[in-house]
Amino acid sequence: MKQMLSTLVIVLLLAGGTAWAQQNPAEKLMTDSHLAYYYAGDGGSAKVKMVLTNKKGKTREREFWMLRRDIKDLGNQNYYTYFTKPGDVAGTAFLVHKHAEGNDDRWLYIPAIDLVKRIAADDRSSSFVGSDFSYEDVSGRLPILDNHEIVGADSVMGRATIEVKSTPKDAKTAEWAYRLSWIDNETKLPLKEEYFNKKGVAIRRFEAGKIETIEGFPTAVERTMYNLKRKQHTTISFGEISYKTPMKADEFNERLLKNPPREYTR
Repeated sequence: MKQMLSTLVIVLLLAGGTAWAQQNPAEKLMTDSHLAYYYAGDGGSAKVKMVLTNKKGKTREREFWMLRRDIKDLGNQNYYTYFTKPGDVAGTAFLVHKHAEGNDDRWLYIPAIDLVKRIAADDRSSSFVGSDFSYEDVSGRLPILDNHEIVGADSVMGRATIEVKSTPKDAKTAEWAYRLSWIDNETKLPLKEEYFNKKGVAIRRFEAGKIETIEGFPTAVERTMYNLKRKQHTTISFGEISYKTPMKADEFNERLLKNPPREYTR
């Protein structure tokens, strides 16, 4: 039955036109998903609440603003994150120049010691400011870095999905051996992802908790990453979302780390 569903899914995808026939259907689907999740609009801004929950159920909360500017779809992007709460992380800032070709440039500003730290390219899987999300989860991993194959049709959150298996072309570029993604047929957003190690054991799981359409763009306004080994998780909720690009590309520079835009420090 699963093979029959997989075949049906591929036939439906190929029916979309000649563009589908020129590209692996799974690769095309993951490209569309990446565009929907990381490149909606030309950029935008959002106020984000982060809740970190440890294995004992104890929680910590953080709040920050996230700004984004796209230079080209599936191409270069700029990201900026500024933390406002709690006091011990307030003023911390994170800047990313995402490059379609080559390694991303990432900087972290730590106000307590007035230090701008360059984050190495091989640190992409490291924890994003102590959460269960990695730096790569925040800025995204381009689909071209992986091989993709359709597993079959499924349902997540009561929505029809297509399950895709992704395997890094270069094992050194990821801390996981393969990933399963459940892509919403309608919005193309990833509703669930599971990451596995070389032994086939799930080590992390991502879930989109709530989907809303904002300014015409389907948006996962609640997202949770589970660290299955440590039995802890992090949930981020997005509010005050706007897809109107607030800043020009050249304004995403290192000066922002110590001098944040005043309207995003409240």
